[in-house]
Amino acid sequence: MGNTREIITKAVVAKGRKTTTSNHTIRPNHAPSSILGAWIINHSYKAEKVDKTVEVTGHFDINCWYSCEDNTKTDVATERVKYKDIIKLKYKDDKTIADKEVIAQVLQQPNCSEAIISSDGDKIIVTAEREFLVELIGETKVTILLGEGEPDDDDWDFDLDEEFEELNPDFLVDGEEE
Repeated sequence: MGNTREIITKAVVAKGRKTTTSNHTIRPNHAPSSILGAWIINHSYKAEKVDKTVEVTGHFDINCWYSCEDNTKTDVATERVKYKDIIKLKYKDDKTIADKEVIAQVLQQPNCSEAIISSDGDKIIVTAEREFLVELIGETKVTILLGEGEPDDDDWDFDLDEEFEELNPDFLVDGEEE
């Protein structure tokens, strides 16, 4: 065995990161006069390893508040958007034994960066952004070097009480209290 040991442990063996910008067309019930606000809610996703990538599939709802009928009324248009992001992995360890577990973390929740009325005037085009970081957890082998000989318990100094024996308990002077 010598003075090394091989340990099999779980570790991050690959990572990937991706920012996605996408445009989505919303068809409101009425022709919009102006956009009053747009926001994204109800984000849900899952991630799985496919070959040397991770596929993140999910969906979110876009809500767009707009005015119509020459800015005399308002309404909210809602659209559910489904997506699939394919994130390439960069491997740190080529000697991975198994890589089964995927951890996907949202660095930026889907948000609306822009909402405009289409050139034909009857649709709303929303630009959404999102960002993911994925990590692949796998079993890998680590080799460690053992120290020479057995540890010496005499090297441990637990006698802290000696340091405090000569402390003056009256080190605060009376009258200095606030």
